[in-house]
Amino acid sequence: MEAAAKVQRQMVRLRGRSYVAFVFVPTVPIQDWLQEIDATIARSPGFFAGRPVVIDLSSVDLSQAGIGHLLTSLQDRNIRVLGIEGVDEGRLTAMMPPLLSGGRSCVVEPTAAKKPEAKAEAKPTSLLLEAPVRSGQTVIFPEGDVTILGSVGSGAEVVAGGSIHIYGALRGRAMAGVNGHTSARIYCQKIEAELLAIDGFYQTADDIDAALRGRPAQAWLQGNTMRITALN
Repeated sequence: MEAAAKVQRQMVRLRGRSYVAFVFVPTVPIQDWLQEIDATIARSPGFFAGRPVVIDLSSVDLSQAGIGHLLTSLQDRNIRVLGIEGVDEGRLTAMMPPLLSGGRSCVVEPTAAKKPEAKAEAKPTSLLLEAPVRSGQTVIFPEGDVTILGSVGSGAEVVAGGSIHIYGALRGRAMAGVNGHTSARIYCQKIEAELLAIDGFYQTADDIDAALRGRPAQAWLQGNTMRITALN
């Protein structure tokens, strides 16, 4: 009777979930860096809204007040910071985002020491989507290539560790090579993109040659410059 009367204690169920976060690396003077952020927002309004953002302060030496001013400046631009890294914990207050560590970088510096590692990497796997990616939807596949047989609608987003192949119109955003694959490419049968990015280098709709609009196109990196040409 006593055993039956005991209330069984239910364990709390914990689940892991990963997100692709933008990492901002401020440079001095901070005001000039903020102006670059303003220029990006002007070209693509709302691009950072609702996105996880991490601030890497390893390249600057900011006081606690300076960090607070930077966070406020970003919040005024509708950029919410998820966490901070690259700074001593003593410079953060309880009201600031937490100190993070152990994040996996999505940018590989082109140093000679890392080139052999790139050759040794296994060939990325792939994801095939037969249905179109509609407005508001997000596809994230950091393990390799993404192939979409349909179109990518305006406001939709495709994020891939490898290349992105779209056999329809690309009207939304496509970000390839997010895990440091500098050789990744973006292909589409009709380019009307809001944003294209490869390994962190990007171009918005205003940067894309108007002569390419509505045509088959490909994008790739040439050094630190993104090239977009017609796909013949």
